[in-house]
Amino acid sequence: MVHGARLLLPVALIYPNKVNNKSQQPRLDRLGAYPFERLKALFAGSHGNTELDHIDAGAGEPRLPLPAFVAPTLQQQLAGFSKYPSTIGGMELRTAIAAWLVRRYGLSDVNPSTQVLSANGTREALFAIAHALVNPDAEKLSGRKAYVMMPNPMYQIYLGAAYTAGAEPYLLACNHQTGFAPDLSNVPDEVWADTALVYVCSPSNPTGWIADEAYYAELLALADKHDFYVVSDECYSEIYWADKPAGLMQVAENLGREGFSRCLVMNSLSKRSALPGMRSGLIAGDAELIKRFSKLRSYTGPATPLPLQHVAAAAWSDEPHVQAHLEVYRQSLEAFFDVYGGDIPAGSFFVWLPVSNDEAFSLAAYQQQNVTILPGSYLGAEDAQGINPGSGYVRAALVDGPDAAAELARRLKQVRV
Repeated sequence: MVHGARLLLPVALIYPNKVNNKSQQPRLDRLGAYPFERLKALFAGSHGNTELDHIDAGAGEPRLPLPAFVAPTLQQQLAGFSKYPSTIGGMELRTAIAAWLVRRYGLSDVNPSTQVLSANGTREALFAIAHALVNPDAEKLSGRKAYVMMPNPMYQIYLGAAYTAGAEPYLLACNHQTGFAPDLSNVPDEVWADTALVYVCSPSNPTGWIADEAYYAELLALADKHDFYVVSDECYSEIYWADKPAGLMQVAENLGREGFSRCLVMNSLSKRSALPGMRSGLIAGDAELIKRFSKLRSYTGPATPLPLQHVAAAAWSDEPHVQAHLEVYRQSLEAFFDVYGGDIPAGSFFVWLPVSNDEAFSLAAYQQQNVTILPGSYLGAEDAQGINPGSGYVRAALVDGPDAAAELARRLKQVRV
């Protein structure tokens, strides 16, 4: 499959004065500073209010107790550190992942040999997948680059993946007017025709939006019509307020798509099991895409150490700790909004709060209340009209339990800009 080989409108007609200049820069030079590096620069020379204990709500780093099985499982498997692990993951782990996918989404079958890979966390996998699915010669063939479509604001890995894979990001604004859903209705057919892949994040980081079955179905119909792939980042699938989120593979099977065609799903133990330091996740879906990605990762993909694979297999096989975590996150969301006011997001443990100026508010929150949050504009990018949909919002992570969430809300209400 070759993306970018069709004759399309000049890029300048879609992104005037934006892509034309920047697309000629070396790929790495197009990457801006990562959001947390920008936050450090914003805080440089400032000091948090030392009369208050610091609350770090900037990073989405769960800080819940380790599940009880982690330490004993790791202790039993220490000898595995003396062996090289495979980048695709051992069969025990892949079988546990496949079994979890079947249980969680009611799937008829997932083949652990051909439809599942282990990931060293999903960050590297979400980044590398664009390098497996984008044709780097697309511009030579058609005079323009292939598109990688993504929500805006977004997990910034998507943007970096598009740039470094030699693609052009196409940004789907997620704002209050769209209910924070990436709007598919206004994308020109000329853009769809040259799209290599679309990233979906559900539940969304940072907005908390959740894709329903109809959304996935619409996207898959477009993928069939225009010949592209769908990569679903489902890292927050087990953190939700009311309704359990649907998954891409679930929708694909319900639609009768044999073998999850065109679909790849990525998920992680970082959020589901509050084990971000494990660096363990999954890649699952279309066997042909798994085979293609496995080939790339055999050269570039970091492998999860064998002892950690055993812990990961235990984590994917255990549900009580996940339900306990979910209850903490629900209590935290309720505690925060009982104090702060507003609507509880449908999914994830982030709150996405409107403010007058996101950088000024974040800096004031640190200086006045010793709170670290992230300006929303750091998670977005400017569109062709120079609009960043993340501007005017801040993201705060509720990762320390309900008491800390309530205290965070009290402090943020006192911030004055």
